[in-house]
Amino acid sequence: MKTRGRTAQNAIQSPLPLRRAAARKASSKAAKKEQSDDDESFDATEAAQATASLSAPSDSEDGDVIEERPTKRRRTGSKPTTTTSKASTTNKSSVTRELCSRLFTTPIHSSEADPQEADKTLSRQLPHSITYHRPPLLSNSPPGRSARNALLTWFDSVSTTRSMPWRKPWINPTSHSHSPSELRSILERRAYEVWISEIMLQQTRVAVVIGYWNSWMAKWPTIHELAAAAAPDDVLSAWRGLGYYSRATRIHEGAKLVCRDPAMKGLLPSGVAELEAKVPGVGRYTAGAISAIVFGHAAPMVDGNVLRVLSRQLGILGDVKADKRVVDVLWAAADELVKKVARDGAEDDNEVGAEPPPVSDRPGRWGQALMELGSTVCTPKPNCSPCPISSTCRAYAEGYALALGTSPVVNNPKPPKLQDIEDICTLCEPFEEAPEEEEDDVPSTKRQPKPKQKPDNKQQTLSSFFFFTPTTTTTTTTTTTPTRSSSTKSTNNQPPLPSTLTPQQLETISNHAKRFPLKKPKKKVREEESLVCAIRRSSDGHYLIHRRPDKGLLAGMWEFPSLTLPNTNDSIAKARKTSAVAFVSGSVEGGGKMSRLRHVGEIGSVPWLFSHLRLTMHVHLFELDDDGDDGDDGGDGVRERWAGEEDVERESMGTGMRRCWGLVRERGVGA
Repeated sequence: MKTRGRTAQNAIQSPLPLRRAAARKASSKAAKKEQSDDDESFDATEAAQATASLSAPSDSEDGDVIEERPTKRRRTGSKPTTTTSKASTTNKSSVTRELCSRLFTTPIHSSEADPQEADKTLSRQLPHSITYHRPPLLSNSPPGRSARNALLTWFDSVSTTRSMPWRKPWINPTSHSHSPSELRSILERRAYEVWISEIMLQQTRVAVVIGYWNSWMAKWPTIHELAAAAAPDDVLSAWRGLGYYSRATRIHEGAKLVCRDPAMKGLLPSGVAELEAKVPGVGRYTAGAISAIVFGHAAPMVDGNVLRVLSRQLGILGDVKADKRVVDVLWAAADELVKKVARDGAEDDNEVGAEPPPVSDRPGRWGQALMELGSTVCTPKPNCSPCPISSTCRAYAEGYALALGTSPVVNNPKPPKLQDIEDICTLCEPFEEAPEEEEDDVPSTKRQPKPKQKPDNKQQTLSSFFFFTPTTTTTTTTTTTPTRSSSTKSTNNQPPLPSTLTPQQLETISNHAKRFPLKKPKKKVREEESLVCAIRRSSDGHYLIHRRPDKGLLAGMWEFPSLTLPNTNDSIAKARKTSAVAFVSGSVEGGGKMSRLRHVGEIGSVPWLFSHLRLTMHVHLFELDDDGDDGDDGGDGVRERWAGEEDVERESMGTGMRRCWGLVRERGVGA
């Protein structure tokens, strides 16, 4: 029987996987019940209880799905019932809530912490306590508060140079208190603008979105005009080229719902929970952006860039895409930070648990500042030199220790003594599992598999966890910059500003920081081939087009009749021709018409890459000698019709299919 009082110091002699498993098991004792063997899917309600900021799955089906890691456990009885499963899920949420409470909800004051302990918490220890990940950025005293102000000042300076049409000054309700109807009209339009921009920006670069956003607003300047759009095809046509077309469909549905609702009447809700519940396609990120930017509420807005920034600020070496526990902690950190920033601007510095944070422009500026920092400075390959919050960054401090050549053998030969084993961090992965020089976009097929190591050899790689203790005296210079408070100074437990470091030291720091968050090999993209059959009617030059199903990839869009080939990846031209002719015979009604159908030839191939699929489309051209009286040329609800060249040009087609249409137009008929 293992005693609860067993220390982490004694656990150091065990292999790392066993220690991590023991720590997880010890943490689960707080739940009082055995967890089930089932891998629970993401539950929005429970996540909201756990972190006070989690309330819905990802914004759309196009985003990454967060799945909880399965935990292998010994069965102790019969198969868990549904009631037991729900209870265990609630217990897991309770554990996560307790963890987030330890990290974020306790006020952090310089007077509360022992100076020596503060020194230790600035470096990663082996094993390290979960409290190591308490963000200095959340502190009420320097460097926390000065760093928060520095980030806002930095964003205010760069937001004007990197202008975006949807970035506008915050609408202060007190400025329009004399005219509630005017205020409602202004907020209605502003919320609509932010909503459209945030949906467009999902999985799409800012430079691409700017043109689409301007064109969209010129066509539908208000949510009421969008709701009155005659047909979904008009909306899909305006979205053409942005990809992930289900987003456009959801926007149109959401606009109609918001305008028809007797309570909303065209004005999007101001609260995160109501936005997620009532507006299709709006998840916790988009809801947070609308609530913070438009209405000034202290709501977190966390995208992939912010996850990267917070992972480095907290020093969490975890998977921010697939590890639900890590994602929950980072969302909880974002929630506490935005509340702290909102209170920073109030005359009375409210403490945690006091009155709700005041409404102002600070939450929206803060959320956009974190995203801007992640997209321009704290990128996958970070440039730590201009970063306004490097003074509170755990990854930066660890990299600085590495730049000094600090060695755990020289400066700290004995591992630090921690408290109970339950205090050991189980969020971080070992550094040897984090590829250091590989790009984010390198497919898994190019990664060399790492040789398996015996458990005893794991201990030899743990020198990657750096110790930075005050035993090394470092002379630093007090420096002020436009993005930092003049009170920011270097101390023994705070690495110096980037401006005082050598290029070699900065490079070492950046190389270490880019290991955060943990990079996992990408799954190999599935490869498929398809036949795209353009059938031209000789009597009028019209082409047969089909509408895709209303759900799934490219839902509701038009295309030429297409057939996915068997997954052999070894098709030859002769076999493709045979398959195309057989397929078209079923697409053209009436067996007698086959005698008048001529296969012109395979006129080219179009490779196209989706997020999960690499598709090669082989384009075949057919000509049908016909009298022009066949088929329906239009009408509501029609799934198949003949369309002229101008109509095909205007139709809502995917970009890949439009490339196929380009081949058809270039080749023509008769060659």
